[in-house]
Amino acid sequence: MNDTTQTAPSSVRGRGGARGTSAPPAARTARPGRGPRRHSIRTSQWAAWGFLTPVTAYLAVFYAYPMYKNLDLSLRDYTVMSFVHGGAPFAGLGNYTTVIHDPTFAPALAHTLIFTGASLFFQYTLGLGLALFFHQHFRLSATLRALFLVPWLLPLIVSASTWSWMLNSDSGVVNYALHLAGITPVDWLTSPHWSLISVILANIWIGIPFNLVLLYSGLQSIPAGLYEAAALDGAGAWQRFSRITFPLLRPVSAITLLLGLIYTLKVFDIIWIMTRGGPVDSSTTFATWSYRLGFGNLLPAFGPGAAVGNLLVIIALLFGLIYIRTQRTTPAA
Repeated sequence: MNDTTQTAPSSVRGRGGARGTSAPPAARTARPGRGPRRHSIRTSQWAAWGFLTPVTAYLAVFYAYPMYKNLDLSLRDYTVMSFVHGGAPFAGLGNYTTVIHDPTFAPALAHTLIFTGASLFFQYTLGLGLALFFHQHFRLSATLRALFLVPWLLPLIVSASTWSWMLNSDSGVVNYALHLAGITPVDWLTSPHWSLISVILANIWIGIPFNLVLLYSGLQSIPAGLYEAAALDGAGAWQRFSRITFPLLRPVSAITLLLGLIYTLKVFDIIWIMTRGGPVDSSTTFATWSYRLGFGNLLPAFGPGAAVGNLLVIIALLFGLIYIRTQRTTPAA
């Protein structure tokens, strides 16, 4: 009689003779869900590129290309004919040498530094004072803050024209007030001693609201508990300002001054409308000089005008690098 009992194959036995139940090796190494995860990552990458493409195109068209063309203008000897038809010869740094040796260079540089420094100092100081004043949250505080924003909202041509009328030597309201007070009227816009001061006053008035808004926002972020604790410790108003307010406002102050610096360096319309850089270049800055070289003459000097504009860009970049450097080296609060 044949033995009907069959021995299980060794390939399907588990350890100790038990029947194996493990899955095949291919099934053990498979990772379910890996395909959808890769698809999700690829989709997010395409979405990121989709959002980045318009910004990159905008920067390339409106920033990178104009800067390239301005650099090309400053490195070539352009005339009106070559500017229209092309073919301007390469001049290297000749335009920069011409600009630096021009008699207008030193006064324009000094006026640019004075105009920028004085504007930044008074805009920041007055803006900080007004921000501290409005931080008290008294009645009509919001209404008065809105009124202070009016100079910032007005078109610059309107603001500059208004100041030009106010400071007019013959019919200006400022000289009329001085006459009523018994003070000799001043030739604000036609005197070489007062023209630069006049455009500085107008620019300060226009820039105060910008500083007020940023510094007031910075004050809002300082916890009120710090002031309460300092008051309990007997700290006076000046101690609270010097040890709490001003140190905690440093990041906001830094970016406010940097943005104000970049804006003030390129101010052109206020000066051009009020004085056109005169009289006798007494209020000429790099911005107005660059425009006058490139567009203000019958025979425009495109190359030197572009060179002066690039010098302004270099100055702004230097201060921007200084700001980045100080932000990296300043320890976190």
